[in-house]
Amino acid sequence: MQCVKQAFDDKRDVRLKKDWVSLDEISPDLQLAVVCAEDQNFLEHYGFDLDAIEKALKHNKNHKRKRGASTISQQTAKNVFLYDGRNWIRKGLEVYFTFLIELTWNKERIMEVYLNVIEFGDGIYGAEAASQHFFKASAKDLTRNEAALLAAVLPAPRKYSAKAPGSYIKKRQAWILSQMNNWGELKYEQETEEKK
Repeated sequence: MQCVKQAFDDKRDVRLKKDWVSLDEISPDLQLAVVCAEDQNFLEHYGFDLDAIEKALKHNKNHKRKRGASTISQQTAKNVFLYDGRNWIRKGLEVYFTFLIELTWNKERIMEVYLNVIEFGDGIYGAEAASQHFFKASAKDLTRNEAALLAAVLPAPRKYSAKAPGSYIKKRQAWILSQMNNWGELKYEQETEEKK
């Protein structure tokens, strides 16, 4: 799907770097960093963060620069099953697929798929390809700083770069690191239920 999107964009060359790895081959720091950066209620919601949606609607009424409220689950549904675009049909399909993946996949599976399909740079998809491209390391060996830097570019991976981060990305990386320190450790639902 990614190459098809690129082929129809005259401003981009068709490029695809992607290496699928299991969740245990992805640094826990990167998993935590994307939760802190993209969706801090990931473990609690069922695909939709209603508070974030409400805040985004209020913000967007009064500002030119629009704010999104997509969860990791919604982004996964969009990236796996749908096409880019902002129309009501695509948004409706995104809701449908988000509901299905939340119903059939656990949070670990959603995170694994998300971190293997998300774009971290122009044509660079997934944690392993991004780790190799930007840091010459495997995704499981990312440092905390590298994980936060990758998460920092996610809102606009073709606009911002983990290779040459500007001041905005460095500030965002520092904020993500502080959130990671506050959070502690990412514990999935299955882990906590096994301990009971």
